[in-house]
Amino acid sequence: MTAGARQLLRAVGVGYGRLIFTILLSAATIAAVLVIALTPRRAVSLPLYARQTGQPCATCHTAFLELTPFGRRFKLGGYTLGGGDWTGPPFAVMLQPTFTNTQAAQPGGAAPGFGVNNNLVMQQMSLFTGGRFTDNLGAFIQGTFNDVTRRFSWDNTDIRYVAPLDIGGHKLLWGATANNNPTVQDVWNTIPAWSFPYISSQLAPMPTAKTFIEQVYAQQVAGLSTYAFLDDTFYFEFGGYRPLSTNTQLVLGIDTTGQSPISGIAPYWRVAAEPVFGDHAWEIGTFGLASKVVPMGMSAAGNDSFTDIGIDTQYQYLGDPHTVTARVAWIHENHNTSASQTLGLANNSNNTLRSLNASASYIYDHTWSVTAGRVSVGGTGDAALYGTFSGGPNSAGWIFDLAYLPFSHGGPAFWPWLNFRIGLQYTHWTKFDGATTNIDGTGRNASSNNTFFAYIWTMF
Repeated sequence: MTAGARQLLRAVGVGYGRLIFTILLSAATIAAVLVIALTPRRAVSLPLYARQTGQPCATCHTAFLELTPFGRRFKLGGYTLGGGDWTGPPFAVMLQPTFTNTQAAQPGGAAPGFGVNNNLVMQQMSLFTGGRFTDNLGAFIQGTFNDVTRRFSWDNTDIRYVAPLDIGGHKLLWGATANNNPTVQDVWNTIPAWSFPYISSQLAPMPTAKTFIEQVYAQQVAGLSTYAFLDDTFYFEFGGYRPLSTNTQLVLGIDTTGQSPISGIAPYWRVAAEPVFGDHAWEIGTFGLASKVVPMGMSAAGNDSFTDIGIDTQYQYLGDPHTVTARVAWIHENHNTSASQTLGLANNSNNTLRSLNASASYIYDHTWSVTAGRVSVGGTGDAALYGTFSGGPNSAGWIFDLAYLPFSHGGPAFWPWLNFRIGLQYTHWTKFDGATTNIDGTGRNASSNNTFFAYIWTMF
């Protein structure tokens, strides 16, 4: 037997073992859902914070991850609110068994070790800790094993210190946040870290181009910012991010391949207002990130730079049992690529990108959720920078998500903090990487990447 054949058999064996493990764990999860759904429930709460506060999921979430006004203020308050009687350790677990089907197979496999289509995988397994440390200090800390990349790493982290103040009859909540992902500290479901879709397949094709603020630096940086929330309405935040060293990232489990790190400090800002009128809440705001960048870590030609400026708005109606949320965020990026051009990494000395994310959700009794969204990105064509066959960055699509959340009002009596989000999601691409047809030079169309995605998002 040749060495190549032996290597192939080993890869097949690893993939088969992973598939059997995922099937068994997914089957066990589904069986648990069916059994637990028939057992009596009492309205206690979600993991970690729910145990801390004694509140059911529906207090902080319309349908998790989407926050209510109460949930937003819990986060702004530093995760410090008490009220529960839990005396155990402050931990929670998340599992995400998923299934991905694309309209056309992906030649060579959806990812190393996976098939060309119809892939079942335990996409993420996460451990959370944090919550209230003192009256003024709290945190959200996540570590994740990703079964697609076969890597364990630190994930979203947000550590806060808060101090409520009374200034001339005005209520001011002052706080500071140390975090590792620009926008992860935000409390509205409009901007990148927490925007719709709240979960998506890691085994489906995704557009090449995106603005820097859209998760490019997630877990690669350390940031510190200070914020103020005035009269429960007006929000102001300003801070900055520095890159973590390559060695630090490797220790934390981050893949550093192909990074274009921040040079120096990247300023971050956020301003928003959210008046609440009875069952109605309306937010409007702006946000941004700017920095010098070392293109692909190559400093010989100097630095590129970028400025991302976004505007967003969110409306919520929180009735009983009906909830409606509408969200829109638009980002404009000006990207100076003069250093990249000198290095042969870009054709142009300057490029622009525009990103749109709009969605609307209807949620019944915090239990059934239907969401439709529009995503698009467009801008200057640059074949060397984006590496697309067309040379352009333009992509656009529609996303539809149907989810069932059986335990938003409290889990089963024997484990009241259990929760599931069981969902079906469909993504329809009308344009992908600058073209509608023949997007890669081999005859593949944008519609070939249309994706059916099923998931069981489990928290306990």
